[in-house]
Amino acid sequence: MKIRMPFCYGFCCIFFLIIQLHSTPSWAEKVPIIASIFPIADMIQQVGGDHVDVTFVLPAGASPHTFEPKPSLVRTFSSARIFFMVGAGLEFWADKFVKLAGSELMTVVLSQGVDLIETTEHDHENHPHEKETMVPENKPMVANPHIWLDPVIAKSMVNKITVALCEVDHQNVSYYKQRSLDYLQALDTLHQMIQGTVSTFKMKKYIAFHASWDYFARRYGLESMGVIEAAPGRNPTPIQIKNIVAMIDKYHIRAVFAEPQLNYRAAEVIAREADVKVLLLDPMGNPKQKYGNSYMDLMKHNLNIFKEAMR
Repeated sequence: MKIRMPFCYGFCCIFFLIIQLHSTPSWAEKVPIIASIFPIADMIQQVGGDHVDVTFVLPAGASPHTFEPKPSLVRTFSSARIFFMVGAGLEFWADKFVKLAGSELMTVVLSQGVDLIETTEHDHENHPHEKETMVPENKPMVANPHIWLDPVIAKSMVNKITVALCEVDHQNVSYYKQRSLDYLQALDTLHQMIQGTVSTFKMKKYIAFHASWDYFARRYGLESMGVIEAAPGRNPTPIQIKNIVAMIDKYHIRAVFAEPQLNYRAAEVIAREADVKVLLLDPMGNPKQKYGNSYMDLMKHNLNIFKEAMR
């Protein structure tokens, strides 16, 4: 005997199914997250896995020091649950977007608790061993924000990321904690690899485009002998160029480090004068580049560039 379902009963079942599909529990949805820069976004993805939807603000190939956000960024902030930023002055543009997003947006400053390198414009002069011991009163101390380029500090950043994810998504706490442990172990391995490689360097001194690599240098015993631009867009004077060239000759430095996010014409001028190469260290990464689609690959790539100049 063929059983026929009453029309009204079948309609109700279909209606109920539709309602269920459109009312998926919030814990099953991905947590919308915004990160200021790509390296942070990758760390979040490594911890959050399938349970996060990460957007990063800084476009690929752009510099955080010259970035000008579009007003449409308000929409991205308004839809996010957490905003992860470095702090220490890197996201100089962020305050107004955080305020417009409202109180529901959790903001996590990843440089909090980090032993920051204090600096002033005076500290970027090209005579690091001839600096005044006192900082002039009109030049207040600020911090170098490039903390993510030290893998040990990166571990503390990952811990903050894990705490925040667990706070907003209680259903997946064990998932986040396990992935965090795995990633912290990978960062330990990365640190040990860099440490072992840098220990073989014959040259420990370097000239960089600006002070991106100070945390990396502090961790691994390298020494910055000066920077080409004290601030992005501020070209060195002829006297500064002459001093950098003299430094390169004095310490037999084999390359000048520049960055793909900034115009490095001044580095090329100095390299020609000193008869050395220009090599590109990339502090930001770029998912469009083969080396730049993860924080790990980015750091390994930069280690190889250091190796080319200093081994």
